[in-house]
Amino acid sequence: MYAEERQRAIAALVGQRGRVSVADLSEQYGVTTETVRRDLAVLDRMGLVRRVHGGAVPAAALTAIELGTGEREHSRAAEKDRIAKAALEFLPRAGGSVLFDAGTTTARLAAHLPADQDLVAVTNSVPIAARLSGYAAVRLQLLGGRVRGITQAAVGPETLRMLGELRVDVAFIGTNALTVGHGLSTPDPDEAAVKRAMVAAAHHVVVVADSTKVGREDFVRFASVNDFDVLITDTEVPPSVRNELSEYGIEVVTT
Repeated sequence: MYAEERQRAIAALVGQRGRVSVADLSEQYGVTTETVRRDLAVLDRMGLVRRVHGGAVPAAALTAIELGTGEREHSRAAEKDRIAKAALEFLPRAGGSVLFDAGTTTARLAAHLPADQDLVAVTNSVPIAARLSGYAAVRLQLLGGRVRGITQAAVGPETLRMLGELRVDVAFIGTNALTVGHGLSTPDPDEAAVKRAMVAAAHHVVVVADSTKVGREDFVRFASVNDFDVLITDTEVPPSVRNELSEYGIEVVTT
């Protein structure tokens, strides 16, 4: 196979899988890892892929663009509903404590909570707090701070201070992007700091994210794959990614 042919094949493979490693490409095409790195450098310069640590992702996978909740609310709604319903299985026993991260998928989870669910609920999301405030069995704590209009989430020093004093049973965390190499990431540094503090505050961390988030890397990492326990996603996530996450001890639930 000529170099140009191999490079076209690699670009197509990256587009199909979302992320490929140098080692896998070396084995698949029977060339050295140095040759693969040169191929990826060529493809990166052409704008066909983006090189990341240990491999490559599609050119469109790296982004610092953040969509508002209104734009995200109707995106993949059916998948988010299934993910939210599956997440109910990970709620703690009666009287337990839960952190709800801001986001459209976590908001759907809150919307599916049984009205008589006995919980201590903590959130930095204004929409989630508004919904849970009407649940008689939920003891709600809204985290303070500056509210970002684009996500309707409280962020900043006051939010981080409150989270630093908490320890909860389960945290349901949303993410803009997820890869094994870069972990969980999001466009905004303030939002990333809050998510990082939420992960640190929980005994058990459940990530809820549809498959479009998997294989993407965003501006600020807030957790590695060693920092969460469960990923709940839809069935379109590639089997190779499920297997890779499982090797890190992460329970992957597809619905």
